[in-house]
Amino acid sequence: MSEFDLSTMRHSAAHVMAAAIQKLYPEAKFDIGPSTEEGFYYDVDLPKRLVPEDLKEIEKVMKKMLGQRLPFTRKEVSREEAKALFESKGQTFKLSRLEDIPEGETVSLYYTGDDYVDLCRGPHVEHTGQIGAVKLLSLAGSYFRGNEKNPMLQRIYGTAFESKEALQEYLTRIEEAKKRDHRKIGAEMELFSTHEEIGPGLVCWHPMGARIRHVLETFWKEAHYEHGYELMYTPHVGRALLWQTSGHLDFYREGMYANMEIDGDPYYVKPMNCPFHIMIYKTRPRSYRELPARWAELGTVYRYEKAGVLHGLMRVRGFTQDDAHIICTPEQIEDEIREVLRFSMYMWKCFGFKDVKAYLATRPAKAVGDDNMWAQAMHSLENAVKAEGVDCEVDEGGGAFYGPKIDLKIKDALGREWQTSTIQFDFNLPERFDMTYVGADGQKHRPYMVHRALLGSLERFFGILIEHYAGKFPLWLAPEQVRILPISEKFTDYARDLEKKLQAKHIRCSVDVEADPIGGKIRRGRDMRIPYLLVVGEREAAAGEVAVRSRDKGEEGAMKFDDVLARLVKEIEEKQ
Repeated sequence: MSEFDLSTMRHSAAHVMAAAIQKLYPEAKFDIGPSTEEGFYYDVDLPKRLVPEDLKEIEKVMKKMLGQRLPFTRKEVSREEAKALFESKGQTFKLSRLEDIPEGETVSLYYTGDDYVDLCRGPHVEHTGQIGAVKLLSLAGSYFRGNEKNPMLQRIYGTAFESKEALQEYLTRIEEAKKRDHRKIGAEMELFSTHEEIGPGLVCWHPMGARIRHVLETFWKEAHYEHGYELMYTPHVGRALLWQTSGHLDFYREGMYANMEIDGDPYYVKPMNCPFHIMIYKTRPRSYRELPARWAELGTVYRYEKAGVLHGLMRVRGFTQDDAHIICTPEQIEDEIREVLRFSMYMWKCFGFKDVKAYLATRPAKAVGDDNMWAQAMHSLENAVKAEGVDCEVDEGGGAFYGPKIDLKIKDALGREWQTSTIQFDFNLPERFDMTYVGADGQKHRPYMVHRALLGSLERFFGILIEHYAGKFPLWLAPEQVRILPISEKFTDYARDLEKKLQAKHIRCSVDVEADPIGGKIRRGRDMRIPYLLVVGEREAAAGEVAVRSRDKGEEGAMKFDDVLARLVKEIEEKQ
């Protein structure tokens, strides 16, 4: 079944759910019920607060309706007719949504059988029998129109598939996703936490999480130097004048943290790094001989997100952006885009992601920059994607007003797609900040500017990594790579000697000195998902050996310590 057909079926299932709710709760008032990437939902105002057991009753009515093969019937009506209908039913949210439809545009209703009618443009399947299998999943709260000043509605999530088998496969995947939830694993492995006392959406990295972050940052920095970038550090705040020039105060003020006053001047905490990089560029005249300039920064930024959308590491208010800006001549742009794509693919390979797809977002209806610049930018993006052999899909009109872009999406171990790398043209900021370079003709020219992120943000990427690996990080990333387990206190000195040798090779390790039996130590190490546990006792100490227990391969038996050390070093260097 195509994505379009599946979306249509799921939207139809949302109407069936609403019809079932109406049968069970005639006083229900309905808002919207769209399909989503993985299912559907409906926002409803009900006379009671639903609990999970209620979903079973709603689902039972839905399944009965699927068997009845009830038709979906479209009816076009006048605005006045629609208003009178929903007023008679007391559907105040539908009346509000009716006002959103522009004058002169068709107003259409959809009937599910004879009892339920909805304000909807469609399309839908022909009848309820064409909806293969449904399952209601969860409950949440949702403010009407997303505004906390409006009434709180109940959001009911569900999904639908073409067959029971496909539904069961999805539900199995959902159960696996729950086991891999980065918030659960993060707590178990003591990687990170958030605290209401500090503030929602602000992440604290614990020592074990900080170890992984250190490895990520070190790898990121070294890779950037190897790919011809220079690294920068910029302030966390800037004067309001800077954000006025960049346009953020005009177009992004609601996402910025409240301003502060310093020496009588208003300042804002930065939501972006780009204006700072531009100011560095403008510290002196630039020549075409200096370009391209590839400038990167792990810059921590702060953006206001509504409390209802905050989610562990995936949606936060303070995050460190994997950020870079490429400033170049028009002639250099295609080669630069190709290089960014190659760099991106290299990074994803190192982190174990093999399924990567590009989405090419083209010019929207309203845009800045002349036609020639857009044409050249699009041509450069298309050529780069083709040349690098990356699977690509076109997102017509999906570009920003200031330039086209390529988004790269990766699939994790569960087949879920995550938007990560972005290559974004910007025709706006070079104009606003009057960026120039002196060309070979001795004249001033406007450079091209590209915003570029590979990982997105360290916080979100860390969350993706946790779920992709279910906390079982590859050896080079694991916060604790090796733990040495002496069978008794007598062998602690031998274990400490091994620890020093491992540390001399920069291997992250520890010795479990607790007085527990060896079985308890092994369980503890396994629960912390440590890649290698090295058990040492009398025989191992006498022979210069260790008994190796691999997280991924199980018990491997006794081996010479020097051989194990060489193996670990090789595995880390090759990022296996």
